[in-house]
Amino acid sequence: MEFATFFLLLPLLYSSYLIWKWVDARRDKDCYILDYQCYKPTDDRKVGTEFSAEVLLRNKSLGLNEYKFLLKAIVSAGIGEQTYAPRIMFSGREECPSLADGISEMEEFFFDSVEKLLSRSGFSPQEIDLLVVNVSMLSILPSLASRIINRYKMRSDIKVYNLTAMGCSASLISLDIVRSVFKSQRNVNALLVTSECLSPNWYAGNNRSMILANCLFRSGGCAILLTNNRALKHRAMFKLKCLVRTHHGSRDESYGCCVQKEDEQGKLGIYLGKNLPKAATRSLVDNLRDISPRILPVRELLRFAIVTFARKMNHRHGSTTKVAPTTKSVINFKTGVDHFCIHTGGKAVIDGIGISLDLTEYDLEPARMTLHRFGNTSASSLWYVLAYMEAKKRLKKGERILMISFGAGFKCNSCLWEVMRDLTAAGDGNVWNECIDSYPTNSLANPYLEKYGWIQNEDESTFKIPEEYIK
Repeated sequence: MEFATFFLLLPLLYSSYLIWKWVDARRDKDCYILDYQCYKPTDDRKVGTEFSAEVLLRNKSLGLNEYKFLLKAIVSAGIGEQTYAPRIMFSGREECPSLADGISEMEEFFFDSVEKLLSRSGFSPQEIDLLVVNVSMLSILPSLASRIINRYKMRSDIKVYNLTAMGCSASLISLDIVRSVFKSQRNVNALLVTSECLSPNWYAGNNRSMILANCLFRSGGCAILLTNNRALKHRAMFKLKCLVRTHHGSRDESYGCCVQKEDEQGKLGIYLGKNLPKAATRSLVDNLRDISPRILPVRELLRFAIVTFARKMNHRHGSTTKVAPTTKSVINFKTGVDHFCIHTGGKAVIDGIGISLDLTEYDLEPARMTLHRFGNTSASSLWYVLAYMEAKKRLKKGERILMISFGAGFKCNSCLWEVMRDLTAAGDGNVWNECIDSYPTNSLANPYLEKYGWIQNEDESTFKIPEEYIK
């Protein structure tokens, strides 16, 4: 009888073991952010109105038409006067950068932010098991990751990934690498370092599609400490719920809309095509189509399906009922998302996402203020937006944050975070601490038009730069 009972219980015990093993393994695959540190360069690297004009006047290939174009671009860019540029700009050598300039720019960021992050979190460099570094526009030997390892004397068995040429969406690509490693190994501590090197990438020509990048990109970076160790869950700020990557590189139009190349005079720069907004919209639509079922409640997905079906049937039967055109999103993302962390690629990017997702000015405020205060810091911009939300005490336990980024290729990447505890007080290292009370500003207008608006009335045949602007 006991023997028979044992055989009856054996399948049940084995099933229980498998369930326990599955649950236990799944728990160790979670990805948590323990802390992060955005980089704030020193004040002597701030880009004010007068300094911007000084830099432009150093470019002898620019004429009146280019000045008018750049004035219009910077006025409408949504960027203020407190953004930062690399030191090479202030020494007047942007047209002849050296390799040392790029390395120095990156090391200044690395040694500031990584140092602060490790010190504040209480982690020693030897406790880091995984290092992922992404800097798109600088590839050196030894790698930038190796320089960090050498600086902090990290372990010899550390896993290292050094990414280049991933563009403004590189942060979430690096995060995907961390997530993948976390799925295969337990109790891993990861350091993710994201930035962009501007020193060797200033465009000194007069091609309008290439000089536009000079108006948008600014210095910045972020170091992020992550873990899948559930013993540290109580210290976590955020938990990764899902991540989706979309790549339209197979489409020629999308592939060629953002390219590093030389102009007709052989001057290197970043070409931003007129079809870039269209490529961004296509990639965003495809990305949202993929991530929506993972982040939205069933009731919203059902409502969306019913509305879409009704529209198709209405169109199929040739209804003559006139419907007012709308740019609002058919699906309501706010049913599954509390905060929107948007890449600060420019005012047009923020406006476009706001329209596509039917977001309010409150939703867009963190991205707009980040663009105004720090500019487009490329892959690290998402973390400045997140830091703004934290500094404004918006983030409460259980709320969810949707991050959306774009990058050359053309790519759109997104992910969803869950807030693990009330972040009602910005940490000591929050990059917004000294100025958060000044935001949101009453106006995002910058003084460029007020100071240099006279140039719009100049005639090319008689134009001459006033003596007061020539040094």
